[in-house]
Amino acid sequence: MKQTRNDVRNVAIIAHVDHGKTTLVDGLLRQSGVFRDGQEVVERVMDSGAIEKERGITIMSKNTAIEYKDIKINIIDTPGHADFGGEVERVLKMVNGVILVVDAFEGAMPQTKFVLGKAMELKLPVIVCINKIDRPEARPTEVIDEVLELLMDLGADDKQLDCPFVFASAKAGTSSLSLDEEGKDLIPLLDTIINYIPAPVGDPDAGTQMLISTIDYNEYVGRIGVGKVDNGSLKANQEIIVVNHHDPSRNFKAKIGKLYEFQGLNKIEVTEAKIGSIVAISGIEDLKIGDTLCAPDAPNAIPFQKISEPTISMNFIVNDSPLAGQEGKFVTSRHLRERLYKELNTDVSLRVEDTDTTETFKVSGRGELHLSVLIETMRREGFEFAVSKAEVIYKEDENGKKLEPMEKAYIDVPDEFAGSVIQKLGERKGEMVNMGSVNGGTRLEFNIPSRGLIGYRGDFMTDTKGNGIINTIFDGYAPYKGEIQYRKQGSLIAFESGEAVTYGLFNAQERGQLFIKPGDKVYSGMVIGTSGKSEDIEVNVCKTKHLTNTRTSSSDEALRLVPPKVMSLEQAIEFIDTDELLEVTPTTLRIRKRILDPTLRKRAGFKKK
Repeated sequence: MKQTRNDVRNVAIIAHVDHGKTTLVDGLLRQSGVFRDGQEVVERVMDSGAIEKERGITIMSKNTAIEYKDIKINIIDTPGHADFGGEVERVLKMVNGVILVVDAFEGAMPQTKFVLGKAMELKLPVIVCINKIDRPEARPTEVIDEVLELLMDLGADDKQLDCPFVFASAKAGTSSLSLDEEGKDLIPLLDTIINYIPAPVGDPDAGTQMLISTIDYNEYVGRIGVGKVDNGSLKANQEIIVVNHHDPSRNFKAKIGKLYEFQGLNKIEVTEAKIGSIVAISGIEDLKIGDTLCAPDAPNAIPFQKISEPTISMNFIVNDSPLAGQEGKFVTSRHLRERLYKELNTDVSLRVEDTDTTETFKVSGRGELHLSVLIETMRREGFEFAVSKAEVIYKEDENGKKLEPMEKAYIDVPDEFAGSVIQKLGERKGEMVNMGSVNGGTRLEFNIPSRGLIGYRGDFMTDTKGNGIINTIFDGYAPYKGEIQYRKQGSLIAFESGEAVTYGLFNAQERGQLFIKPGDKVYSGMVIGTSGKSEDIEVNVCKTKHLTNTRTSSSDEALRLVPPKVMSLEQAIEFIDTDELLEVTPTTLRIRKRILDPTLRKRAGFKKK
């Protein structure tokens, strides 16, 4: 017999990137007494990864729980980037409702639409939290209309349309139910969660059923599965059977090790979990996302959403440059293979494949950001390797026609830059479908092939002088749109190995923009700058000035060098061409030609033509 468990609420916080959901969770944790008085707490405490803290983005969904009015509220903080959409899709299976956080100035953005669409498909009730209400340029009444329009576009039913609105400032820790009323704390939001989000329902007397929605990994205990108990109860050391809705071949007996519930930022060990509890379990080696843990006498799998397929791939290659092995701790193909396959333990949207050579692995993900975060993480762990240019993953339709992944791009720019953005995206096979004015600028909407966006963000920032905002979202597959030229400029290539000197760099800088400074190590075939022309040019940056007996008045003047262009990891990934590789080490990023030998490189170029 089904029962309602009134002392628990399970809710996910969803939003577009940067609309303040992680800050809101901070506020809820603070005000529910999770932190003791006077305890020093960092900002955005839920973004625990170093890269998450630096970039101010959430990459992995996180669980936390607070107590309010004797009710336990399990909160899941989800990522806002489309590249981590795989994370959002599956955590929604654990909750009974969502809080949609929308910026009071920016309004409903593309990623809001993506995550909200997923919640609508699962018929989850929505609380709308209009955040940053204290921003000077906030426009809450218009944003309410935008959200209601969005709900209608997504086919919301009457109950979902009649959703409560809460007006908050996550940073100040205040909320209220009316625009005319100034908030004092986040109690109105907490009350709305309790009153509006349904309590979990399940049959406590039925056989155990729990769907694994997230996998965590810990060096000491191995894989940790996180999910919600749907029916029955779960005990430590219980014998269970593991089944999977999408994979009937997965069917094995296992024993639960330890059982944990969430409290504040910690996991606390428990001996039993009842229906509606969100728990973490350890002790099952081969646990995967989408597995259902069942009682042995009733092995019924819970259906779950198939994870979105990757759309972009890169080759991760053992570094074989002349400077290989000097800066990294882990450099062999065994190290690289083990690390990439270990990443599959926690990242469901990633694919890793062996290739016909043991030195190269094909890694596929949801976008450039998804893969660049993996590269940056590995680099910080001491790995040294090379990566190729990102390429999209093509498919074929039933008639054998080539299909490619498409994106919807939403762009907000000051009016004077709209023309150059339209021109650039047109060259990259983008098709403008909408143009309007928004918040004192222009909003453009494009349908564009995913490969048209590879390497575009750097250009976009330059073209809009850093004032543009671009958001993209995957939009299915469409027929192949034809060739796209990525880079109009050639590369400046080092002619010999050695150390760059001022004299050599001074002569080379006339040919284009340099990436290196005096004293940097170079090798033959390394890319040291961009050429002003469309073809590659070889330059000798190790060349010193010949000394003569005569002194001229001008030779004593110092040679002036233009500061080199220092590229971030993303910029370097975007910059490299198909015949180039990016060498990644813990301390340095170097761009190089795939074929280092100049004669062999020329031959390969002729063959290609």
